[in-house]
Amino acid sequence: MERYEAASPTDPALTVLQLLASGGPSACFDDLLLDAVGRGAPTAELAALRAAVDLARTAGAVLAPGLPPATASAAPDTVRLRRAAARARHLHAVHGELTTAVLNGGDVHGVVRQASGALGGDLLVRDAAGRTLAGAGSVTALDQLAAEAVPPAPHTGGPVPVLSAGVRAAAVTAGGRHRGVLLLRTDRALDESEEWFLQAVAQTVGLLTLLADRSTAVAEGPLRDELFEDLLAGPARSARQLGERARRLGIDPGAPHVVLVARPEGGEQGKAIVWASSYAYRMAGLKSQHGDCISLLVPGSDASAAARAVSGELTPLLGHPVSVGAAGPAAGLDAVAGLHREAVRCLEVLIALDGAGSTASTEDLGFVGLLLAEDNDIGGFIDSALGPVLQYDNERFTDLARTLEVYFAAGGSPTRAAETLHVHANTVSRRLERIGELLGPGWQKPERALEIQLALRLLRTQDVLHRQRAARPRAAGMPQHPRGEHGLTPDGRHV
Repeated sequence: MERYEAASPTDPALTVLQLLASGGPSACFDDLLLDAVGRGAPTAELAALRAAVDLARTAGAVLAPGLPPATASAAPDTVRLRRAAARARHLHAVHGELTTAVLNGGDVHGVVRQASGALGGDLLVRDAAGRTLAGAGSVTALDQLAAEAVPPAPHTGGPVPVLSAGVRAAAVTAGGRHRGVLLLRTDRALDESEEWFLQAVAQTVGLLTLLADRSTAVAEGPLRDELFEDLLAGPARSARQLGERARRLGIDPGAPHVVLVARPEGGEQGKAIVWASSYAYRMAGLKSQHGDCISLLVPGSDASAAARAVSGELTPLLGHPVSVGAAGPAAGLDAVAGLHREAVRCLEVLIALDGAGSTASTEDLGFVGLLLAEDNDIGGFIDSALGPVLQYDNERFTDLARTLEVYFAAGGSPTRAAETLHVHANTVSRRLERIGELLGPGWQKPERALEIQLALRLLRTQDVLHRQRAARPRAAGMPQHPRGEHGLTPDGRHV
């Protein structure tokens, strides 16, 4: 079979029309595509060539049998082919102009306006948090439609998906993460070159947002580091002034935050610090460096999850494990210094227990975390270990907690526990089954059982202290200590 080559590399429509008019076999269309790919044709040209080939095959299929292709009525298809090729060339040129504008310091607003004009539709850019960054056309109407139609993680491959009311969403990504979505609303269908152009614009927008974030992070870096150091210094600073400085940097001083202290177990320290600055900025948090450790203040209510997230990003970057201690959450900037001390102690315990390269919060460490915590939340520890059992006892007037205490004192023997409680052994077994339902599987495993026994001991100590305080004579002009005996509050907190 004779191989056909493109008559004009810059006009794919002309090449396909010449082949169609000459009566060339349809298989030769594949040769044209292969040649274009082989010589590294631009994406826009390939898109136009594919569209022209598809249209030419359709035209060839409807030609009257036995008539030469040149005598068939193919004028409308010829016009469509030429228009498709011209459209692809135009969009490719516009994309080049957008790239030049970005290199010359252009912003997202200018890119969106020019792209909206090229596509003939309304365009809107939203960041990952759903905030509008730029728009062109009927932005208000598109923004309302987008709020109902756009999924949290837009489609990232293949044709741009059509959402409700003709809204299309192209993912905006840069720096290896999702940064937002580019939305287009138009009443007509997009051809292949327009699909390509929309996704190319989304990539350009992603690059601009990445550059803007990095520029802002560099400019604000010293201010952020200074604020964190002041927070770690303690309450000597004005809380009102610290709150105002935090707001100017995009940090909500009243939101719950957690503190993380990370120690890379190898790798380049400089690379870790650069990553920490970027991470703190995109998480609307703060970072600081002390020796080999990097401290982070980030918004959130789960210190354990935050520690795992930091380790999950930093470990592959450095190629070495990262140990992370975490504490929190706490609301209010005045709690940051205390959380940082807890996180440092948590990290020290991890290292001492041969846990280098792992992550843990004070909550993860159980009763050890209780000892590390600055507020010594004894009530919280008891509730985490025994809460369902104590609630069951209060609501149903049972004494499962007492059964647990006797069961452990009897060495885990239901028979000996039954003798102490003066009940049948089957009764103890049924109570233990109920306890298992309340506490969940694994409550008798050594680590969990130790925490339950410690919680029972603390509960018993609290009860004894409360009884002593209630029995203390009120006469003889002896005022009652408002915080209880031995420096304990009524709920068992140290003062």
